[in-house]
Amino acid sequence: MDLAYLRAHPEQLPTFLTHQRIRETPVSGGDICAASRLTLDDGHSVFAKTWPEDAGRPVPEGFFAAEAAGLRWLREAGAVAVPAVLVALPELLALEWVEPGEPSPEAAERFGRELAESHRAGAPMFGAEWPGFIGALPADNTPDDGPWAQWFTRTRLLPYLRRSVDGGALTSADAALVEQVMARIDEFGGDEPPARIHGDLWPGNLLWGAEDRVWLVDPAAHGGHRETDLAQLALFGGPPHHDRILAAYQESWPLADGWRARVPLHQLHLLLVHTALFGAAYRDSVIRTARDALSGAGRATVDR
Repeated sequence: MDLAYLRAHPEQLPTFLTHQRIRETPVSGGDICAASRLTLDDGHSVFAKTWPEDAGRPVPEGFFAAEAAGLRWLREAGAVAVPAVLVALPELLALEWVEPGEPSPEAAERFGRELAESHRAGAPMFGAEWPGFIGALPADNTPDDGPWAQWFTRTRLLPYLRRSVDGGALTSADAALVEQVMARIDEFGGDEPPARIHGDLWPGNLLWGAEDRVWLVDPAAHGGHRETDLAQLALFGGPPHHDRILAAYQESWPLADGWRARVPLHQLHLLLVHTALFGAAYRDSVIRTARDALSGAGRATVDR
């Protein structure tokens, strides 16, 4: 199998893998999927993701289709580098291989400008035309014309708060704190038309490639608020050269007044996803972030 054959016959990839006709080397694939580098007969490499055999449950319906749709949609913006989708099957996703490189200030600045351009490509509505996932959890992508604050509360905060409480990761008192944030969400301001966002842009979903280019991977792409991507990027220590990324973004498309006070609000979504997926280990982060969000509600600061 070479790259041309794979493009023409993507449905054959599982058969070639089953019969060990392709060299397969395990690589890091994140917390959810098993990942490998496939070396084809013509020397090309492909990145492949599969649902792990020890997951204890079958791959959720539409899981890889959602990721493929999001990658294609982000790639259509023609801004940030996004791997091409080569194979999208119910049980497998194969992408263009990206040769890794070292983080550099030049790559960070280029990424900041390109991310602003990708966001500026926009979306027809909040949500998306395909059912969504974030990690292994479903995400409500039902298209909605907003306003953003009510959409974000209903689809990006409340479902994961409920899952976190039901799973024992958060207590009823913790939930009450998050509910205060949701009740006051109109006080934060900053509503904007939907941007074309990655949707799960923690630093681990940046791939620093060769030739001073940053690539987006593992999206939960949809029409959302551009500040959500930037707030998520600051989580878990942030990426290398974070200050360069933000400065280049701001130069390309300045954020609205008060954006710093809204960072915890936007981060709360992904942290609730973590308590829903991984349990109480992230409880303190949710509580701290909810309190920080409340302290910023209604603050009309100028913080470019």
